[in-house]
Amino acid sequence: MGESFAKVSEEVQNHLKQLSGSVVLPEGEDALELLASGWLEKETSFMNQVEEENLEEVEIFSPDETKGGLIMTYSGSLLTLGPLGEDGRNVEYVSIGLRTDVPESTRSGGSAIKGEITIGEPVQFRDGPIIKSSPVYKIAVVQEELPLEAEEELLSNVTQVLADEFAEVNKTLIFE
Repeated sequence: MGESFAKVSEEVQNHLKQLSGSVVLPEGEDALELLASGWLEKETSFMNQVEEENLEEVEIFSPDETKGGLIMTYSGSLLTLGPLGEDGRNVEYVSIGLRTDVPESTRSGGSAIKGEITIGEPVQFRDGPIIKSSPVYKIAVVQEELPLEAEEELLSNVTQVLADEFAEVNKTLIFE
């Protein structure tokens, strides 16, 4: 395997190996190296946004947490969990964009998380845009006390920035 693949954790390596059959990339070890290289760029983008927007990394996200958060999965997908409102949460899922077995992006209002969200485990929803995600790599929550609408806007803006950056990374991975 290559240099980038060696830099990602064993859990992410194993997940990328599982994904390789549902991703539009060349076959073989080069595909895994490309996936890992892109994954590392996405991790850097995620961490930069967490720092820039003063989000706080946490290990566990409770379903009754009132604040919203941002999640990066082992596959490099994003989940944006809006703050908890009277009707649940607004949740947005953005895939890695190279997969053929999941929607590229989907959003749902009134979503409900099924149990705690923890590092290394998939996110599961009772009601949401997806039923289950890939295992969680990072969780970041909004630290500031913000009005519901302001927190929604902050998370939406961060998600848009990351989705755009992730799409640019994907463009460098695809062979025509």
